[in-house]
Amino acid sequence: MSSSTANASSTKKAPRNYPKDSPETRASKQLAYLLRHGALEKGLKLRDDGSILVSEVLKYPQLKSITFAQLQNIVDTNDKKRFALYEDAEDKQWYIRAVQGHSIGIKEPGLKKLDALTVPACVVHGTRRELVPVIEEKGLSKMGRTHIHFATGLAKEEGVISGMRNSANAFIYIDSKRAIADGVEFFMSDNGVVLSKGLDDSGILPAKYFERIEYRK
Repeated sequence: MSSSTANASSTKKAPRNYPKDSPETRASKQLAYLLRHGALEKGLKLRDDGSILVSEVLKYPQLKSITFAQLQNIVDTNDKKRFALYEDAEDKQWYIRAVQGHSIGIKEPGLKKLDALTVPACVVHGTRRELVPVIEEKGLSKMGRTHIHFATGLAKEEGVISGMRNSANAFIYIDSKRAIADGVEFFMSDNGVVLSKGLDDSGILPAKYFERIEYRK
């Protein structure tokens, strides 16, 4: 697999660690930053699927104290299933990638394309109440990422692993079938996040595709 010529470098800040964070939590934050945003900036070589050699990742200063076994445990126990770790069948080396959430362009992100039959019944974007007026005016934006993110239900509901922050208090439900009929593409990541580049790959999903908006008190 060839290296990716990702189309953008990251402007995301490195993750902030807190005193109560365990070493595993710190490592998980650093991994998410590197694999989603900071790899190119830090001089790490991405493959087309967004993966990086584990041996190179573990040379990164904030991760060099982590063993392979600890890395594997971080991947296996991550509550949002953000990472995939695999051994390449050809070169017999181990690679790790983020399954979604990138601001770096990935050539072959390994996403499953959805259609009107396979798109989940619930496609919802979680946000903050105070942002809703702007979103209703301008539409949902991918912001600095490669896709707009949606969940298949509210945080902590059965089957919802990722795709929505627990802090969200406004929920925009999408008429996905109407959007698909108009040419909007939706994809599913390995951890169950629904992703879209919006109408005409513009990075914007217009408000005409909003089915309803609900709020949490």
